[in-house]
Amino acid sequence: MSIAGLSALRAEDGVFEPLSVATAGGERDFQVEVMRTEDEQRRGMMFRRSLDPDKGMLFPFPAERIASFWMENTYVSLDMIFIRGDGTIQRIEKRAEPLSTRTIMSGAPVLAVLEVVAGTADKLGIKPGDKVSYPIFKP
Repeated sequence: MSIAGLSALRAEDGVFEPLSVATAGGERDFQVEVMRTEDEQRRGMMFRRSLDPDKGMLFPFPAERIASFWMENTYVSLDMIFIRGDGTIQRIEKRAEPLSTRTIMSGAPVLAVLEVVAGTADKLGIKPGDKVSYPIFKP
């Protein structure tokens, strides 16, 4: 494989950081790609065709705010986990429909949104009120 091929593969795979969710059934660990810039956040999962079950994408904001998302140009069905500044899960939008332009709202101010493969929240018992551990969240 050429160097150009390696860099493209790297860009698609992203750089991942650890994040965990404390549930009633125990800690659930993920490796997340963090979308820090406005450009990265606008692009998010658009045009990607897959996401591994132990991976996710985190969208942190500079301060808590009402967040809105949609699935336009997103081919992978997702669970969207809306997280307050103290790491508490505010709400979960389960099985967001691929390619939909329907607006998905946080319902309350949040500091970040975690996107994981659809069905992950149910499979791992992740619920509103559970706590997310990642450096931006302050108890």
